Amino acid sequence: MSDVGSDDLEYEHNKLGEYEGDRNDEGERHGVGRAVLPNGDIYEGHYEKGQRQGQGTYRFKNEARYVGDYDQNMKHGQGTFYYPDGSKYEGSWDKDVRHGHGVYTYSNGDSYEGEWLNHMRHGQGTYVYHDTGSKYMGSWVNGNMESEGEYVHSNHRFKGKLANNKPIGPGKYVFDIGCEQHGEFRQTEEEELANPKWIPKLITGLTLLTPGRETSAVEKEIVSAEKAEENTPD
Repeated sequence: MSDVGSDDLEYEHNKLGEYEGDRNDEGERHGVGRAVLPNGDIYEGHYEKGQRQGQGTYRFKNEARYVGDYDQNMKHGQGTFYYPDGSKYEGSWDKDVRHGHGVYTYSNGDSYEGEWLNHMRHGQGTYVYHDTGSKYMGSWVNGNMESEGEYVHSNHRFKGKLANNKPIGPGKYVFDIGCEQHGEFRQTEEEELANPKWIPKLITGLTLLTPGRETSAVEKEIVSAEKAEENTPD
């Protein structure tokens, strides 16, 4: 039994809201309980010495919800946050911020799975575009696509470097028909605000033709382009 007095309970109600649940000998919230905070938020879960600690569910009055681990009143460990717009994050938390590995499903159906740092996509991760099924796999820095990465589409993919979410410099397109187009994305100072332009240079890596199979029109065009490239003077 707690020896907390009625005056103390009234003070706690005014400052911390209503609480029903376990307490320790000092009268602190300790064990399992339910609290309705003065701002209307609701927490149900574990407490330790007056703080949210361990597993719990926090419901915000704006209809957001967090279900997962707490440490000293902060989201810390593994948890799922449901946002008011319908998006959701499942993964690691560190002192109230998304940190470590996690999956974010956005309200438009897009998703990101990978590493996080200070609430931002940072490290290695994969972003999937819901409407097209295309995806980006590669490096992220402070929320942006940076350095080495790969765009995967329905019938081809692009491998190269990116800066501030845009491809830049050398790269290659790999097509499902069995060839690669090498080139680079260039951007002049005058076109700084525009997307870099793809400059093709060479087509390589045709799939070996199967004996008895007729060469497709696409393959014929690629062979012609490859021969033209070989005959172009330096």
